[in-house]
Amino acid sequence: MPAPMAELSSVTTALDELTRRLGAMAEAAEAEKDEETSTELYAVERALRGANRRLQKLTTSRTRPR
Repeated sequence: MPAPMAELSSVTTALDELTRRLGAMAEAAEAEKDEETSTELYAVERALRGANRRLQKLTTSRTRPR
């Protein structure tokens, strides 16, 4: 059963927000010279960006006519 497009879109939006929040947290940690935390948060941010690109690719390919 294919995933509902509205639900995938909602997840994509939620990932966008989480990614922004993590980026802000990473920047704050970097400003506080907490290198270990900022490094890990940036790594999580990158992973979420990659996941979001994959979701966007999935939703885009399903909305295009074949």
